[in-house]
Amino acid sequence: MTAPTATRILIVEDHPTMREAMRLVLEGEGFEIDEAADGQLALERIRLEPPALLFLDLNIPGTSGADVLHAVKADPTTASVRVIVVTATGEEGRAAAMRLGADEYFTKPFSPTALLRTVERVLAAGGPPEA
Repeated sequence: MTAPTATRILIVEDHPTMREAMRLVLEGEGFEIDEAADGQLALERIRLEPPALLFLDLNIPGTSGADVLHAVKADPTTASVRVIVVTATGEEGRAAAMRLGADEYFTKPFSPTALLRTVERVLAAGGPPEA
C-alpha cells in the first residue's frame, strides 16, 4: 500500500539520540518525519499541520505528554491523529495512556522491526474519521 504522498509522522521525544534513531528507521521506510523536543512545540506543530501519526513520549519538558495527548484528542481538528505513546516507564502506564486516547502504547528500548510493525498496525487500524 503506497500513498501518493509520504505519510507524515511527528516524533515528540526530548532525548535527541532516541529521536534520531526513530527518525532514521521511519525515514528509511519512506515516512516524512517532523520532530519536537517538548510539549509546547509539539502542540504548535500539530495545530499548524496535523500529522497522520504522533509518537509521544509522556516524560517531556514543558507541557506534559499526557496533556499533549488530551489536547490532541479533545480538539475536533486533531482528534483523528493516531497517537503511539512511547515510554521507558514500562507496562504499568498502559491503562492510563489508553484511557487518555492513545492508539498504542510502546515501551523503550525497542527494535526497529517492532517500531515499524507498530506503525503499520496503528495506521492500518485508522480509517477515515467518523462523520
